[in-house]
Amino acid sequence: MKIVTIVGARPQFVKIGAVSRKLRERHQEFLVHTGQHYDYAMSGTFFNGLELPQPDINLEVGSGTHAAQTGAMLKGIEDILLLQHPDLLLIYGDTNSTLAGALAASKLWISVVHVEAGLRSFNRNMPEEINRVVADHLSALLLCPSQTAVNNLAAEGIVRNVHLVGDVMLDALNWARERGKNAEVALLDRLRLKTKEYLVATLHRSENTDDRTRFLGILEAFNAVDDPIIFPVHPRARKLIEASFQPRPDLHLIEPLGYLEMVALVASARLVLTDSGGLQKEAYWLRVPCITMRNETEWVETVDAGWNVLVGHDKKRIIQTVKSFSPSSNHVPLYGVGNAAEQCVNLIGLGSEPRALAGRA
Repeated sequence: MKIVTIVGARPQFVKIGAVSRKLRERHQEFLVHTGQHYDYAMSGTFFNGLELPQPDINLEVGSGTHAAQTGAMLKGIEDILLLQHPDLLLIYGDTNSTLAGALAASKLWISVVHVEAGLRSFNRNMPEEINRVVADHLSALLLCPSQTAVNNLAAEGIVRNVHLVGDVMLDALNWARERGKNAEVALLDRLRLKTKEYLVATLHRSENTDDRTRFLGILEAFNAVDDPIIFPVHPRARKLIEASFQPRPDLHLIEPLGYLEMVALVASARLVLTDSGGLQKEAYWLRVPCITMRNETEWVETVDAGWNVLVGHDKKRIIQTVKSFSPSSNHVPLYGVGNAAEQCVNLIGLGSEPRALAGRA
């Protein structure tokens, strides 16, 4: 089969790192990078680190309002689909690229396959929540990372062509750990860090970065904890930090890292501070406690397991939790066993009738 795959943001590069290797053994893949993450540090290094082929086309959409960005992607993806005539369109996660791909394909009666389907934060103020809900309702094949995701879809009346496959990010993480056996020591030496004596922080969601008061409050919490913090800074955040914030000497603002180095950095950390969905899971799999600076998460299993705690953006709560949080003594397997990519490709190989969602109605 001929499959067009749509990606545009760093977490999606990780996911295709697992799936594309398997997919290309059996099918023809045409890889479209929307350019949603347009900065090389945000995309190019990820492609290199994951040993992926270069995208067949980069739409170079760049930043903009949600409407402008999604509209430009929609037009670009439609042009590609009309030219390529694929059997399926493959999308990942919950970005504007995901939404645009689902909309473009469904209007051309091309079946949509959604990897990481069924996730819900139940917060419609999050752009990602809108994207994932719409994408799921337009998809013909829904590949879920957890039973919770399957249940979420059933609650919305989506039960046809829904499959529990596990999380392809676990496949990617296992691959990265194998490939990057020496990366951990080299990275810690370069950054002058000692194992389990530092924290890793990431901050990128618009709910935290677009509200200046909220964003600076979180940074002040970082400044107030005792541990050294390594903070790979998202381009969205760097300008505000440079204009309005003075980090303490042990709060190290660094450029975004490639995937192998980021996995190595997290693996040796004492604790992770993040608002990222993917990093909550990676921290769990690496047995690193996680503090999530959001009021809800779609990865509820990590919270239920006692290795992740939600603290919102409250400065005092962040500081106190860094000092006091201790994970559960139990560490149960979550999101599969590391063979999700193979399961996804097996199910894709079975095919899907065009617009299976029509039958759902």
